[in-house]
Amino acid sequence: MMLASLLLTSLVGLAQPPSTFMRDTSQPASQVKPEELEGVGITQKLDQQIPLDLTFKDEAGKTVQLGEYFGSGKPVILNLVYYTCPMLCGEALAGEASALAVLKFSPGKEYEAVTVSFNPDDTPQDAAAKKKISVDRLNEHLEPKTSGEGWHFLTGQKAEIDRLTQAVGFRYRRDPKTGQYIHSTALIIVTPHGKLAQYYYGVEYSPRDIRLGVIEASRNKIGNLVDAVEIYCCRYDPNTGRYGALISRVLSIAGAATLLVLGGFVFAMIRLDKNRSHKGTEQA
Repeated sequence: MMLASLLLTSLVGLAQPPSTFMRDTSQPASQVKPEELEGVGITQKLDQQIPLDLTFKDEAGKTVQLGEYFGSGKPVILNLVYYTCPMLCGEALAGEASALAVLKFSPGKEYEAVTVSFNPDDTPQDAAAKKKISVDRLNEHLEPKTSGEGWHFLTGQKAEIDRLTQAVGFRYRRDPKTGQYIHSTALIIVTPHGKLAQYYYGVEYSPRDIRLGVIEASRNKIGNLVDAVEIYCCRYDPNTGRYGALISRVLSIAGAATLLVLGGFVFAMIRLDKNRSHKGTEQA
């Protein structure tokens, strides 16, 4: 029983929130937002028109107008990332590629996919490198394979980026200490005429939902507001010992898994001790 007691004590300790993640308990958890996430998030602006006159550069360095990807009768799957992001953006693009691969639709045929960097320092070379990774992942399960002509990776100037992010409700900020961006992520379905039709949050997306969103948007139908379960990209600050929201969420999940494993072990040890005690009593 001593081993089980020690493990139970450890579990209680693990269950306590680390001091670096302490929050203001005077408000409900859903209403408390870490200071570093103030002003960051995505507001759904359904049925709003995005500016199609914006000018960007594609992954080949060619100057293009956003409107070139609209008006052909095909909806557009839009997302905002930055190509030099060390954390969340790569996961978001991987999740998008995995979802698109099983849509039974092909980019450039039934829809266009447009990824725009909100970092004005990103270059067409950065866009091309990220496109190759994303298209390779897309082709792992897509039949027939695509050369990526229907998935466009754009970069631009701050003024153009600001107009687009404001139009779609994408709010982010740059950390002056690290130069990295604090932001959230979502896929946005846009109608062929540039109206915002649906938002899908996170880094893993339901192919069924996206397929339905694409079909509805192709008919110029606007979806409904969805619950926003946002994941944020933040960094670890060694000066304060605090993790950003993404890392703390991962740690919370890992901690929960650890609790389950150790809890199961404690339960097994208690049962084993009881069985031994019972056998000892019978032998006596």
